[in-house]
Amino acid sequence: DKRKDAVKKVIAAMTVGKDVSSLFTDVVNCMQTENLELKKLVYLYLINYAKSQPDLAILAVNTFVKDSQDPNPLIRALAVRTMGCIRVDKITEYLCDPLQRCLKDDDPYVRKTAAICVAKLYDINAELVEDRGFLEALKDLISDNNPMVVANAVAALAEIQDSSARPIFEITSHTLTKLLTALNECTEWGQVFILDSLSRYKATDARDAENIVERVTPRLQHANCAVVLSAVKIILLQMELITSTDVVRNLCKKMAPPLVTLLSAEPEIQYVALRNINLIVQKRPTILAHEIKVFFCKYNDPIYVKMEKLEIMIKLASDRNIDQVLLEFKEYATEVDVDFVRKAVRAIGRCAIKLERAAERCISVLLELIKIKVNYVVQEAIIVIKDIFRRYPNTYESIIATLCESLDTLDEPEAKASMIWIIGEYAERIDNADELLESFLDTFPEEPALVQLQLLTATVKLFLKKPTEGPQQMIQAVLNNATVETDNPDLRDRAYIYWRLLSTDPEVLKVYTSHLPILCLSDIPMTTGYVCGFDRQQKMLFWQRSL
Repeated sequence: DKRKDAVKKVIAAMTVGKDVSSLFTDVVNCMQTENLELKKLVYLYLINYAKSQPDLAILAVNTFVKDSQDPNPLIRALAVRTMGCIRVDKITEYLCDPLQRCLKDDDPYVRKTAAICVAKLYDINAELVEDRGFLEALKDLISDNNPMVVANAVAALAEIQDSSARPIFEITSHTLTKLLTALNECTEWGQVFILDSLSRYKATDARDAENIVERVTPRLQHANCAVVLSAVKIILLQMELITSTDVVRNLCKKMAPPLVTLLSAEPEIQYVALRNINLIVQKRPTILAHEIKVFFCKYNDPIYVKMEKLEIMIKLASDRNIDQVLLEFKEYATEVDVDFVRKAVRAIGRCAIKLERAAERCISVLLELIKIKVNYVVQEAIIVIKDIFRRYPNTYESIIATLCESLDTLDEPEAKASMIWIIGEYAERIDNADELLESFLDTFPEEPALVQLQLLTATVKLFLKKPTEGPQQMIQAVLNNATVETDNPDLRDRAYIYWRLLSTDPEVLKVYTSHLPILCLSDIPMTTGYVCGFDRQQKMLFWQRSL
């Protein structure tokens, strides 16, 4: 008892970070005991300090070998587990004989512990594991009568496969039957290991795929979230081979309730489930097409859960449920979390781009949000409306006047660039387009590159659509700023291209500015087979055949 108390104090000191390696020899001397609790404490100490004291750790080898033949299966398993955890090369060669015995032990607890030990030994010395035939012994354990031994053998082989370039663990039709049989009797984590390994199996035909799905489907009702997601993964993979539409439809119906149930778990599990659901709805949106309400955000959801729910709602939005979805998004756009509000406004725009029939309703919601006059909401709304204009040209221009009212409040580069693009694109329909663009020219040198590039293109568009004196003076000032006053090569090169095209053939420039809102020199060789250079003395572009 005194020894046990002393070793407990040593372990306590070790746990809080104190260096007790000087007691190594004294602690190792306590190994020769029949007391299981004391033996466990000594083994724990050994695992921690064997790497820093490899020469002294060899003193414990004889005790390990002796314990691996102890009549008590708990001690046999403890010995082989500890030897596997001591990552010292000098000890690994002594581990092989006890490990070989334990892999064929009569007790399943010892066999399952030895299976995991093989994976640890492979990580230390892969060549030794292969030479001593441990991989074949692991594969034999897949046919073991005990499901936990099978599960640990599968886990060990899967871990070895992940760290090996060549195929080590291949599931055959014979192995498949063994794994599916063990699946029903394993612990929950054993089931996860087996299901993850089964996901690598390629079914031979539709009938084989249906048989696998039939055996795996009961796992969808499991209480453990990891088991449910692993089962869903297998079913989705096997559904690719199933030809019967009725079977596929039934499987989609069966998968929906378990996935919905995952959203009632803790926030961390919800997040993992939502990330998986996000992928699932991209491949099979019909699975959760009628369950969009479960993804509506709750007031107490963490922000990372809300963001994932938003993404899924966008993917599940359809003509049938868009009114419900827009109502939710509009509500989210009035919340206090700025990042979440921005994401909600962008979500409305993405729905408009995705669903042509609902675009008008989406724009109505965006206009209502603009009228609230909250600065960051207005700016996000303008950014998404620009994308809607590009998706549906010449359709919703009647709202431009409302957007122009918010011109003075814009202070974010992306919002400014979007508004400038709208003015330039529809310059012929805006009476005072030149005045609106001129308000940005005063601060042209201080603006970010994004705004400068968009302002350059918009001014050129204005001049082409309204070639009057005002726009002519504006374009002269912008081109001068963009070529002489700037250090940005992208801005300068685009300005030179526009300048040269304006001086030769403005009709060609009309095509460029209408179809290439962002024209880069790097685009030219791909489309024409020519590269473009610039003669700075003559202020001329020249073209030559690309090599």
